[in-house]
Amino acid sequence: MGPAGKAYGLDMTDEMLDLARRNAREAGVANAEFLKGEMEAMPLPDGSADVMISNCVVNLSPDKDAVFREAYRVLRPGGRIAIADIVVRGQMPRLLQRSLELWAGCLAGALQEDEYRSKLAAAGFGEIDIEVTREYTASDAEGAGLGGLLQRYGKRGEETLGFVSAMVRARKPVLSRSPERSEGAVEGPVNG
Repeated sequence: MGPAGKAYGLDMTDEMLDLARRNAREAGVANAEFLKGEMEAMPLPDGSADVMISNCVVNLSPDKDAVFREAYRVLRPGGRIAIADIVVRGQMPRLLQRSLELWAGCLAGALQEDEYRSKLAAAGFGEIDIEVTREYTASDAEGAGLGGLLQRYGKRGEETLGFVSAMVRARKPVLSRSPERSEGAVEGPVNG
């Protein structure tokens, strides 16, 4: 970002916004602004950001399509996103999807790898990359207090669970095809 740039922080709670503002003051950061809002409807103008980062909160949204459409809208042409998230490999059992504990832990709302790619592409993103950084085991989940839930599925020890930590990256194209035009027509940047 540098001294000439500006960073926006977004949260839906006053408590987290107060904490972020206090931390910025204590660190002497003058070029950060913290906004109240939700990631499905970001309070920023079209094409106003170069980079958008998220640390494991996209999984908390019940409408991930809206999150990705908003990210696309807010980014400038050529802008990029980097999302640290939990991604599912394989099919997650319905019982796990409905677990409030797993929703709060960013697991129940996790997207499957192919679904993540397809939702980003549907929003207009290209250069989509999902880099796995860690694969979780039953031992990891037991250490997080989810042993009872895992026992229902007979998961133990180092057996993988199908959850991975990943860095999800994508870029808003500089030139976009308009869906209303003929296949060969290319026009300038399209927002949303």
